[in-house]
Amino acid sequence: MARILIVTLEGGGNYPPEAALGRELHRRGHHVRVLGHESQRKVAEDAGLAFCSYRHSPTWTPHVELSTAKVLTMALAMTTDAAVARDVNDEITREPTDLVIVDCMLFNAQDAAARTGVPHVVLFHTFFSAFDGSFRHGPFGIGARLRGLGPKRLWEQADMRLVCSDRMLDPAGRRHSNRALIWTGAIHDAKAAAVGRTPPRVLVSLSTGGFPGQRRTYQNIFDAAAGIDAEFVVTTGPAIDPAGLRVPPNATVHRYVPHHELMPTCSVVVGHGGHATTFRALAHGLPMLIMPMSAVTDQAMIGREVAKAGAGIRLRKTASPEHVRAALNSLLTEDGYRTAAGELGARLRGVDGASAAADRVLTLVDH
Repeated sequence: MARILIVTLEGGGNYPPEAALGRELHRRGHHVRVLGHESQRKVAEDAGLAFCSYRHSPTWTPHVELSTAKVLTMALAMTTDAAVARDVNDEITREPTDLVIVDCMLFNAQDAAARTGVPHVVLFHTFFSAFDGSFRHGPFGIGARLRGLGPKRLWEQADMRLVCSDRMLDPAGRRHSNRALIWTGAIHDAKAAAVGRTPPRVLVSLSTGGFPGQRRTYQNIFDAAAGIDAEFVVTTGPAIDPAGLRVPPNATVHRYVPHHELMPTCSVVVGHGGHATTFRALAHGLPMLIMPMSAVTDQAMIGREVAKAGAGIRLRKTASPEHVRAALNSLLTEDGYRTAAGELGARLRGVDGASAAADRVLTLVDH
């Protein structure tokens, strides 16, 4: 039995693949514990994993609407603050550890894990091209390098680098020959293609985080929905209070509904391009309207690649209700989008990303 520590943060879509990997490792008989934010405890414990909270984490409130500058400042502190490295070191010292799996954004934790000498894996929860592009070369990467935590150096010193995404959709996967990078396939929970209903159901979910302009985007989507013969189910998440939004009769609004309960009966998904929601929808064979909420994340790239694959349409978050309505009508009525999404879904369901990731990381401890 291996003793494995997963180091993560509450960032929305980064956590589901990490928790799923932990669940698979636990299922195979290994002792897995998670170091993260207290809000992540329930998911970990529901998966049978032990959980410990950060004791010295910087302020971290991702699920409220914040300015771009505030988000960047808060995130840079979380990813580089020495206090997180201290928590990682303390946890490894507190309990014997054979392997550490670290979220790729936590540069401080990666540095701490490397210094202990315990084998460690860096887990990329979305396209590697997004992290090796705008993330590494943008504000996060620059800020980290100024603190002596250059992302490229930290990633390359890991014993293994796992990309939990689809290699054929990831631009880096299509061009990379580096054998040190391992694509395991996207981690999702879809078991079969969605079966639509009449009238069609459209799921709308933009992000659990709070991005500037998000509320306006929701309202434009509601205004577009009013002219479409479809049922709209909208989840706003913790960051957006739906009070005050004008909701048409064919839409219902919830702060939270598990997406795995809704997608099997949907026809289209409207999202922000977050990896977890996008690949869950694609794995169900659902075409997508993607409206990226942030220019400094992977969202725009994912939206572009889904559109290039013919499985969806990408619009600006400021798109008018008329443009949103036209895009939704195309997705609901034109067979090409559903055909492309269906082919993608069949491919994604053919790979068990969590099992493939578990196979790989266990090679570091199964001597």
